[in-house]
Amino acid sequence: MEKISDKTPIPQSQSGKKLVLIRHAKSSWGDASLDDFDRPLNPRGFRDAPDMGQRLAEKHQVPDHFAASPAARAWATAEIIAQAWNFPVTSLQVVKEAYEASSSTLIELVRHFPAEAHSAALTAHNPGITRTINLLAGIRIFNVPTCGVAVLQFPVDRWTSIEVGTAELIEYDFPKNRPTEDP
Repeated sequence: MEKISDKTPIPQSQSGKKLVLIRHAKSSWGDASLDDFDRPLNPRGFRDAPDMGQRLAEKHQVPDHFAASPAARAWATAEIIAQAWNFPVTSLQVVKEAYEASSSTLIELVRHFPAEAHSAALTAHNPGITRTINLLAGIRIFNVPTCGVAVLQFPVDRWTSIEVGTAELIEYDFPKNRPTEDP
């Protein structure tokens, strides 16, 4: 379906499954004493995440399910995007297996999303996110940048039925992908 206006989300199809894969926003390397798992977002991450959440809110209906890696940078990204997208932050699901997950692990996680959810979002890490998008949609994105988003549509009615190469990439966006302003 086409977008009705710049501020009206695309109506959500009840046929098929829509998956939004999100790479966490830019993180800080400023405190060498922190474990990788505990690294927070840096100022750019705190700027980019609400912007990407707003872009999603303008184009896509709120997902029925939203899960994220519990690593500090991924969880903070998911919370910020959820708020901008009007998804209840208290309903975010922690998925510990999403931390440093391979593409096969991420695909298995998605296959276990709630059956009643027509759409879902998952915030995780590279290289897993990039590889998962490439595998599911049969495309070649070299690297999904921090806070990058891919929206995939599957021609199936059950998450358990998603297969490699069957998704259609309906949107790919990232913070530096801003339209140029007319002079």
